[in-house]
Amino acid sequence: MINVVLCGGNGTRLWPLSRTLYPKQFNKMMGDRSLFQMTVERNNSLCDQTYIVSNEEQYFLALDHLNELEMKADKFILEPVGRNTAPAIALACFAAGEDDLVLVTPSDHVVQNQEAYNRCLETAKNLALKGHMVTFGINPNYPETGYGYIEADGQDVVSFKEKPDHLTAERYLRSGNYYWNSGMFLFKAGVFLKELRLSDEEIFQKSRLAFNDANTHYDTIRIPKEKMESIPSNSVDYAVMEHSSNVKVVSSDIGWSDLGSFEALYEQLLQDEAGNSLSDHYIQVNSSRNLVISNDRLIATIDVEDLIIVDTPDALMISRQGSSQKVKEVVNELKLRKSNLCDNHVTAYRPWGNHTELDVSSNYKIKKVVVKPGERLSMQKHFHRNEHWIVVSGTALITVNGEQSLLRRNESSFIQMGDEHTVENPGKIDLHLIEVQVGEYVGEDDVVRR
Repeated sequence: MINVVLCGGNGTRLWPLSRTLYPKQFNKMMGDRSLFQMTVERNNSLCDQTYIVSNEEQYFLALDHLNELEMKADKFILEPVGRNTAPAIALACFAAGEDDLVLVTPSDHVVQNQEAYNRCLETAKNLALKGHMVTFGINPNYPETGYGYIEADGQDVVSFKEKPDHLTAERYLRSGNYYWNSGMFLFKAGVFLKELRLSDEEIFQKSRLAFNDANTHYDTIRIPKEKMESIPSNSVDYAVMEHSSNVKVVSSDIGWSDLGSFEALYEQLLQDEAGNSLSDHYIQVNSSRNLVISNDRLIATIDVEDLIIVDTPDALMISRQGSSQKVKEVVNELKLRKSNLCDNHVTAYRPWGNHTELDVSSNYKIKKVVVKPGERLSMQKHFHRNEHWIVVSGTALITVNGEQSLLRRNESSFIQMGDEHTVENPGKIDLHLIEVQVGEYVGEDDVVRR
């Protein structure tokens, strides 16, 4: 059995904790494991192989999180642009054998009851071996309006329902034959592709062309951008499941949440006697039912209740409980302002390491740069700024206009605007350096790479 882990998502519903280039599946919001890591670990002992379907920007994040677990993926399928879940699953199925069982799991969900999950998976496996497509229906315990629903008659799926209004959700709950749609599936790869071809010939054909033209290097399959863009964007529910009479549902009481809102996250976290989330960075006085998230700064609340407070180095979000879905309106406004707060945290992650913005003004910027052992930045030059690099720890091999120099702790280099330059870490530990940019313009787009 192959676990296909879907790593899509643009990080809007849990902003500012989650960003486009660092979405919620890579956040360690529930302890020392990210949601992505929890997903991979949960299925590792149940599956023979792991395929990661990710966009190119998040490839290195997934690699880093797998390295922390001392695990590897059997295949990475990298999409240059997202086209929703139907093409993503199709690409993974083309990479598998026709009779391989494929367990599709989003990378950003929580499952609290592993034993119940294992039992549900065994039931689903038996159905999938008989040629059925299987989905996992979550037993609803309240009238949630943020989830899609599955109408069932025993194990037979009658229909898939859109996110309902509150009155409709209450009716679903009373009927007893509706489940929350978990977005998890199990089927043979060949069965899925056959059903896709019947229901959406265009997605099938263009996904197959994209896969056949992919650049495959060892375990990494890179889909060409023009081929990916030609595939219609559609969800697996719309493209396949709603049109098929071959879908079964397994009733699943597994402690599941998609963490699609801060309210959902609040329900998963430990709380004190007054219902406040527990944190070393939070002090409450006569306060109750508050969710407070802060990585570094101490937050204190006095005489308040039912608040959501999310503090990051570059943004603070405050909401009433029950209103955090409106955070999408904040993200939309940021996009209109062309703000990079939608995309990045103060710390931005790159294949070679990361950089953290420490201070910025109109004519200077100060960063902390971390380069992993054996990695290097691209060769580049700038037209509006000079740069000073100061090594804090590790060893830096710096190349400026073709000339190399080796710098160690407390040594520095000056790069004039127009100089071609790069830095490499030839050592066995992380290289930490401080970068000081000085010039008339210090925007991230003042760079020419080769």
